[in-house]
Parts: sequence; structure tokens; C-alpha cells
Amino acid sequence: MRALALVCTLSPSPAPSSSELLAGQVLTEMEKLGVSVESVRIADHDVRSGVSTDLGEGDAWPALREKMLAADILLMATPIWLGHPSSVCQRVLERLNAETETDDEGRPLIHGKVAAVAVVGNEDGAHKVSADVFQGLNDIGFSLAPGAVTYWVGEAQQGTDYQDLDETPEAVADTTRALAANTVHLARLLRDAPFPPPAS
Repeated sequence: MRALALVCTLSPSPAPSSSELLAGQVLTEMEKLGVSVESVRIADHDVRSGVSTDLGEGDAWPALREKMLAADILLMATPIWLGHPSSVCQRVLERLNAETETDDEGRPLIHGKVAAVAVVGNEDGAHKVSADVFQGLNDIGFSLAPGAVTYWVGEAQQGTDYQDLDETPEAVADTTRALAANTVHLARLLRDAPFPPPAS
């Protein structure tokens, strides 16, 4: 069982990232459940805008796409910007929207993969952002487990980031553990009992 986190912070490495921190906490919980994990910060790669699996020489998406296709679980981690997922997150969703390949029985390659979302921000809006990302991922073909989001938002009009907290709030830690357990459980179920091929 493999999980891939696509971290959609606007900041390239080595800048600190609350999105990366929360994604790492989710992956740690998945590792405890026997999942092999990997995290990629999208801002470190030349992922171009467009709805295509390959936009030519220098486009980093084809290699990242191979990692996604090899994973059973996709975690999208995004900050909230102006009440929306980051522009980097939107770009990843647009690239994912190009998925049209099917297996030998006619099932889209994305069917059977499970997605989850991690959201951080200094304003309210985590439910709205997760709803936006959920809808996109589900439209593309990912399945969602119950409680497929973990998030932290600070008080309105203040500047504390998730990474600035002295410790992880208990409610966030509990939600992160539940997300990992439910997502891994569903991924194992779908691996052992795939969706049926489309009716002919």
C-alpha cells in the first residue's frame, strides 16, 4: 500500500510550510498502518498550467503522474488563500483532470484510488476549501473515505501559522488519525475488491 502527498504550498523548499507539516503528520499516521509514503512539494517542480498529462520538454508533471498512478492513496495538502485552495492546488487538479486512460477492462486508472485532503490557514474556510478539492478529486475518479479531511485554521485577523504552534492541538491530531485510518481502510478494500468494469 502506497500513499503520495502533493503539497500545494506556494513556497518552494527550503521555506517552512504549514501545509507540508500537516501532510507529514498524516503520512506518519499512515506509516503506522503499514503504508509506504512519499511527499512532494509541487512548488519545487515545473508543473505547468494546462489540462494534459504531458506539456512537453521540461514539464515535471509526467514524472509526478507516474508516482500518483503507482500510489493507492493521494493526499492533497493546501493552504487557504482568499477563501480558496491555493493556485498550485488548482493547477494540480487541472492536470489530474486530463486522466482518461483505462485498464484492460475499461475502468479509468484513477478508479480504485482513494484521496484525502489536508488544509491549513489563518482564516475560516477549511470546509469550503475541502469541499472544492473533494468535488474535483471525486469528479476525476478518486474515492473518498468518511472524514477524509484534516485541517487547522487560526483565529480571524491574526498571523499565527500552524507550524508556529508549540504542539499539535488534540482535536487536529485525533482528526488526522481518523483520516489516516479510514483512508487506508478504504484503499485496502478497493484493492481487494475493485470497482466493476463499466457495463458494455
